[in-house]
Amino acid sequence: MTAARARFEVRDLEGNPAPLHVAEFDIGFLVHAVIPPPPPGTQAPLGGSHMVISKSDGAVTYVPNFPPDSAIELYRSLRRPNG
Repeated sequence: MTAARARFEVRDLEGNPAPLHVAEFDIGFLVHAVIPPPPPGTQAPLGGSHMVISKSDGAVTYVPNFPPDSAIELYRSLRRPNG
C-alpha cells in the first residue's frame, strides 16, 4: 500500500489524502481512491484513473476510472500478447 500511496496521490474533497482500496485479481492489483460523494448541490470532479500493479513484474499502469470489473478487463486486454 505504501508503494501505491507514493505513486497514486489522490486527494479527497477537503484536500486530505483519500483512502485507497486495493482489489487483488489474477494478474495484478487494482488500486483506486475511495472518495465520498460531494455535498448536495455540488458536482464531483470529472476524470481520474485507477492504478494497476502487475503481479509478474511490478509494472504500474493507469487505466480510466471505470467500474472496477471494467477496469480490470481493460487491463487484461492491454496485457494480452497482440492486445
